[in-house]
This record gives sequence, C-alpha cells and structure tokens, in this order.
Amino acid sequence: MTEERAIFAGGCFWCMVKPFDQMPGIKQVVSGYTGGQVPNPTYEEVCSGMTGHTEAVEITFDPAVISYQQLVDIYWQQTDPTDAFGQFADRGDSYRPVIFYTSSEQKNVAEMSKNQLQSSDRFKDPIVTTIEPAQTFYPAEEYHQDFYRKNPAHYNAYSEGSGRKGFIRKHWDNQ
Repeated sequence: MTEERAIFAGGCFWCMVKPFDQMPGIKQVVSGYTGGQVPNPTYEEVCSGMTGHTEAVEITFDPAVISYQQLVDIYWQQTDPTDAFGQFADRGDSYRPVIFYTSSEQKNVAEMSKNQLQSSDRFKDPIVTTIEPAQTFYPAEEYHQDFYRKNPAHYNAYSEGSGRKGFIRKHWDNQ
C-alpha cells in the first residue's frame, strides 16, 4: 500500500482534524506546526507569532482510496478562503490558510482547485489561501491531538462559537 501526506492550515487545528479523520482511506491526522523558522516550536511559541509557523494538520492517506483532490475539496469546505489574516475567531499569521504541497502533482491539483473555486462565484471576495511548498512538520503537544474526541463538548462549543460552523453552513450546506 502506498501512503501519501497532505498538509493543510486552516485556522485552529482542533477544527481541521475531524473532517478528514472520518473519511475512508485516512490513516492518520496529526495536529502540528509548519511553515516557520523555529525548530520544534511549542504551542505558546507559535501563538506568540514569533516563530513564523502556522497551525496545520498533516494527513497520511491511501491515494487508492481517497484522492488528493478529494482532500483539497474537503479542505475548502472547512475554511474561509477569503481571509488571509486568520480564520474565524482566530487571528494572526499562525492561523492563516495555506495548502502546503509535498509534490508537483499536489501543487498542480491545489492551484487548479483554487482557480475553480475563484471562478465559481461562491465567494464575492478573492480566494487568498496560499499554496506553498511543504516544510518540516512538527507535531503539536499530545493534548492537542484528537481534540474533538478527547474534549467533545469544548470542541463543539468552540467550532460553533468561533463562527466556523455557521460559515460552513452558510457557504457549503447548499451544495
């Protein structure tokens, strides 16, 4: 079996795990940090905005079961691709939306998908999610892993209270 990796940043990583974790072909979803210059950053360091890292998820998947294109489609439906300065209640560089590609094929898929989303007129503002080469991915502390399972009440309250769930309902539930 061949495995591939996909890395997506879409605001709080707690909210980025569940949509992927429940799909067939997903082997693992890890919350972590990437895109910055500080090795092995802590949550507190990333939140300080001084590391250059963003919160992200690293997804290990079986491309024979779920394609990278399908993962990108799921990604778009979890984020506000028109907000470059954070996601929902989470503001700042460490919450910026990024698709980190691990191959030229992933880059091409992401760029075509972004262009299609822009052309769709689903959003009145430009699609500003960046597409960048993957860098070292640092897993977050254990208490951040599988947060939606470990703390379902907190997770549900946060995903609703942050505005994420309402945004998703408004923009994607009418597909």
